[in-house]
Formats: sequence, C-alpha cells, structure tokens
Amino acid sequence: MKLSVNDEAREVPERSNLQALLAELGLESKPGLAVALNLSVVPAAEWATQVLSEDDAVLVIQATQGG
Repeated sequence: MKLSVNDEAREVPERSNLQALLAELGLESKPGLAVALNLSVVPAAEWATQVLSEDDAVLVIQATQGG
C-alpha cells in the first residue's frame, strides 16, 4: 500500500499501523516524537491501534534540544 511519510512516497504492508511504520523507520523508541496522520496529531498511546490506509499522509517530527 502506498502512503506518504514526511512528503516522501513509501510502500507499507496492508493493515499496517503507525507503531509498525515507526519501527520500520527505526524511530519507535525515540523520545520527543510527534506523529500526525492526515494533518491530525495522533497521541502516542494510539499508535499501535491507528491503522494506515492507502494514500495517507504521515508527518513525523522529532523534538531536539538547542540553544
């Protein structure tokens, strides 16, 4: 199934969820992660149950420290 992750086309298996996608990207254990699905923020507690669909747009943001 095709979807967009941070504006880049990506193929994922049917019935994938956000948690599986983040694991595939190597981001599942990163602190300060925020995820939006089709412009709506998805709480981390819902990543495992949020099923992805064809043509979804996923935005992943990693908070960083700076000064």
